[in-house]
Amino acid sequence: MITELRRWAHRRPRSADAVLALVLYGLTTLSTAMDEPPHIAHWPPLPAVVIAAVSSVAFLAHRSFPRLTVVATTACTAVLGALGASLDYHFSTVIVTTAMAALYSLGWRTDRCTAGRYTAASSLFLLVVSIIWAPGDAGFRVDHILFVGFVLLSGAAADSARSRRDYLVAVEARAELAERTREDEARLRVSAERMRIARELHDVVAHHITLAHAQAATADYLLAAKPDRAQLAMHDLTATLGSALDELRATVGLLRQTGDEGSLLEPAPGLAQLPALLASFESAGLTVRLTRDGTRRRLSPAVELTAYRIVQEALTNVTKHARTTTAGVHFAYAGELLTLTIRNDGRQRTTTGAVGYGLIGMRERAQAVGGRLRAQPRSDTGFEVVAELPVDTSRPADHLPPIHHEDDT
Repeated sequence: MITELRRWAHRRPRSADAVLALVLYGLTTLSTAMDEPPHIAHWPPLPAVVIAAVSSVAFLAHRSFPRLTVVATTACTAVLGALGASLDYHFSTVIVTTAMAALYSLGWRTDRCTAGRYTAASSLFLLVVSIIWAPGDAGFRVDHILFVGFVLLSGAAADSARSRRDYLVAVEARAELAERTREDEARLRVSAERMRIARELHDVVAHHITLAHAQAATADYLLAAKPDRAQLAMHDLTATLGSALDELRATVGLLRQTGDEGSLLEPAPGLAQLPALLASFESAGLTVRLTRDGTRRRLSPAVELTAYRIVQEALTNVTKHARTTTAGVHFAYAGELLTLTIRNDGRQRTTTGAVGYGLIGMRERAQAVGGRLRAQPRSDTGFEVVAELPVDTSRPADHLPPIHHEDDT
């Protein structure tokens, strides 16, 4: 029943205010006809009826003007108390119910400081009126303390209700913030997964398609004059396409996994497959010289895959863009750092100005394992890619020296 009344009052606030004002008016007028012990002694005096009506009408403005409503209802209550001695009724706690309702509304709609000031001023003013215009010049009585406490009760109840409301609002806000945070994290995970898919597909497809294109062009060039060498180039092309299918199958397995890297359908490529990778470029006409400095360290699977993909993409770019048949790959181990350098001394072919997704992917791969990457033309001729990767990916690479990042070209 109470829940239904609250829902009705929430749906129709003006109607609820009118009903409450009517109830307060009835209680106030009835109290002016009562005598002690409580019984109806006479009809409510006409001046008291009018003032009670003014107070109830003033209460209807408590939503829009809560401060003025408190002032108006308190003034009307004080007039009713002052008239009590001459009109033969007592200034009881029931007479102040309209003012108490106004104080409660003020406490609900304003801050604690404002509500406290108005409640204290109203209770003090009504206490003075009740003492000055007490029937028979009775002066201060003990029941005046009960009277003041009854007035202050409305402010305390409003403060408690407001605190509970603010707490519920804060809880709801925190829940909404947590939900937004979860949604943002989900979007970030989706974005990261999309970039991971883009990198894997680019590295696999671009590498093998570049090699296949070079081998097909070589076979076409040699087909008329040197058919035996053209047949060898076609054989290499078949092997390249087979490798492309195998690695694409492994990449699809990587993208379809739901757990960690240990659940791959096939092992991810690493530095153990580097000789085969360099041999595939030699079949496309690019001779790669591999060198190493320092003591070789055992790398994590993530760093192994990153190093392999960076070498693969950098040499693919050499095949596509550099007018050269040689390139160098250098591994340098120093402490907890692996420095990987891929350089060539050829002149760059004219590009179309498209965004270098390969360089973007290499840089993202290096950053994903806590490393850094630089890709820029050399001072004399050629191009170089330098990647600095931490041997242990569980440790941040904050100790790495500053590295200058050039824009992708």
